[in-house]
Amino acid sequence: MAGRVIIFPTDTVYGIGTKIRDLDGIERIYQIKHRPKEKPLACLCASLEQIKEIAEVDMVSEKLIQKFLPGGFTLILKSKDEIKNLIGYPTIGVRIPKHELAIKILEENGPMLTTSVNESGSVPLNEYDEIVKEYAGLVDKIYNTTTESMNKPSTVVLVSDGVVKILREGPVSKEEIEEFLKL
Repeated sequence: MAGRVIIFPTDTVYGIGTKIRDLDGIERIYQIKHRPKEKPLACLCASLEQIKEIAEVDMVSEKLIQKFLPGGFTLILKSKDEIKNLIGYPTIGVRIPKHELAIKILEENGPMLTTSVNESGSVPLNEYDEIVKEYAGLVDKIYNTTTESMNKPSTVVLVSDGVVKILREGPVSKEEIEEFLKL
């Protein structure tokens, strides 16, 4: 179904998402969140294989993926041409959540463009009842879980030509990343 948008829990915060190739769904997310088009959506994937379908993965990126994912760690990588043309950005943030339900959803649907559940610029909502109250009529499905989310956005790193730049610290610290890269 084109334009399908769902809300589901992850290991960091609840996400609102749609299949990566669903242009109607992508448009709906921007409308629901009142999000400026200049702010790209991140992509959640179930596996390294799914990441390789949508982004260029060099040796440094693959080592970081194998070390820090699944978990609260987002890599910004060069988009594959098809994805760049689809989303309009040369890079894409990718992550594999460490959350059983999220992985199941991603295995069934493929890579999904996502963002936190909130009005753009506001604090992310992470309580199921609050999310249902605010978004029940706006999305196609809201998943619940008994597993707790961390309520902390992921660490974000940019990987370009083998060079790593930390853009936001989250569950994985700058020190952990720097220590790992020294190996």
